[in-house]
Parts: sequence; C-alpha cells; structure tokens
Amino acid sequence: MGRDVGPSETRAALADSLWDSLDSEVDPDAEDAWRKEIRRRLAELDSGAVSAISWAEARSRLLAKLPE
Repeated sequence: MGRDVGPSETRAALADSLWDSLDSEVDPDAEDAWRKEIRRRLAELDSGAVSAISWAEARSRLLAKLPE
C-alpha cells in the first residue's frame, strides 16, 4: 500500500481518468440523490446524532476489517 506513484496531482488525475473510464452512461437521478444524501448526512452531524472522525481513524477502522 505504500508504493509511491508520483505527486498527488498526478495520482488524482489518474484516479479521475480511471473513474471516467468505468461507465460512460450517466444516471440522470444520481446528482439529485447525492444532494439529498449530503443534506441528510449534514443534518445528522448538525443535530449531534452522529459525530465525525478523522481520516486516520476511518482508515484504521477500514483496514482492521480487511482479512489478513
């Protein structure tokens, strides 16, 4: 996981290119659905129903779930 593939701008451009290559068909309802999901999540944060964690903590939790 620690392999360096270049500056972050280069990696971001590569990721963007790969993402775009996956599916050329766009779901017309996806943007609206994402906006609703973002509003829902922000409301949960604002109300205190959930709390944010750092990327380091999220990454640690995700990696702990991976099989050895």
